[in-house]
Amino acid sequence: MSATRTISFTLNGEPVAAEIKPQHNLVELLQREFNLMGARESCGQGMCGCCTVLVDGTAVSGCLYLAAFIDGAEVTTVEHLAKGDRLSPVQEAFIEAGAFQCGYCTPGFVLMATQLLDAHPDPDDDQIRHYLSGNLCRCAAYPEIVNAVKIAARKRKAG
Repeated sequence: MSATRTISFTLNGEPVAAEIKPQHNLVELLQREFNLMGARESCGQGMCGCCTVLVDGTAVSGCLYLAAFIDGAEVTTVEHLAKGDRLSPVQEAFIEAGAFQCGYCTPGFVLMATQLLDAHPDPDDDQIRHYLSGNLCRCAAYPEIVNAVKIAARKRKAG
């Protein structure tokens, strides 16, 4: 029987606490305790980006990131990007560009694209490809994903 401990953190803008075991990763915590399914474990090795979550504004692989590490941190998931019924510009752009097929990888790409546009509001194709190179799309929707990021950049610029 593993010991448990309580951690406290901010999840999508709200203060929360959770009882965790030392071996729980961030994806397990988000799914089991908070019913947030956007971050998904796929490869289990931090190589595909499906499990992307922002911790204190930085993208992490939730499948490798131990839940204990978020004690006191600010965690943002893809579920927090929409405001009420209004999708974020990045989410809208992914839909407009058809930048997904099965959709399994889409939440990770959306979070990475959001972080990219926060740092570089008007990226060129090479910057987009480089920044998103840690995310894999098994359906090969890469041209649409690059297009979606460019659309999102225009939407953000327009306000």
